[in-house]
Amino acid sequence: MHKFANPTRFFKACDVVYPWIILLSLSALCLGLYFSLVQSPVDYQQGDTVRIMYVHVPAAWMSMMCYLIMALSCGSSLIWKHAIAFSIARSTAPIGATFTFLALVTGSLWGKPMWGTWWVWDARLTSVLILFFLYIGFITLYHSFDDRSRGAKAASILALVGAINLPIIKFSVDWWNTLHQPASVVKLSGPAIHTSMLTPLFVMAFAYICFYFWILIIRLKAASNLTKIRAFEARQINIETELD
Repeated sequence: MHKFANPTRFFKACDVVYPWIILLSLSALCLGLYFSLVQSPVDYQQGDTVRIMYVHVPAAWMSMMCYLIMALSCGSSLIWKHAIAFSIARSTAPIGATFTFLALVTGSLWGKPMWGTWWVWDARLTSVLILFFLYIGFITLYHSFDDRSRGAKAASILALVGAINLPIIKFSVDWWNTLHQPASVVKLSGPAIHTSMLTPLFVMAFAYICFYFWILIIRLKAASNLTKIRAFEARQINIETELD
């Protein structure tokens, strides 16, 4: 992957995959919504409320996947000084925060009819809320420094330290007694969900993944263009100063 540390080569690769990512994202989203709202059966206990799962669960998966990508990118930036690495982390943070917020909101909407309350301070919900604050902290910490390199370093350290929260989120339902249901998809004994529900769940998850890369490429290109504009403005200021 070192060859993609070159911005020119990296953005050429992005230009190749970008239209396919859009096509896959929209196709998977339409197919996933059809399976989720029309084809999937009604749960014998939850009724139609179970359909919130097809938005909530993939959003929760994406919240952790985005943070993992962000932490790995920050580690790559600190160790190998890749030019693109931190830009990926910085561009991923708002996307991950949005997925986390979506998971929290849809989880509350699902929890009210199932548990009789919008929120409980159990291990799973609290650790996901901490994940949301880690995203916000990363964004805030980066922008709190006038020196962008110092801000990037501080935010990267926060991202790496915060990665310890990921296994806590994953195994919290196994380590502590919580209202949240235990793992039913990713488990050693195999999924505990019927195929008729598992299929739309995976299709929606794939749509979310494609959507993430779609938005990521847009944000990376915007950040690259902003950097070029700032460099051009700095050169113009230097020229004007020399002329004066």
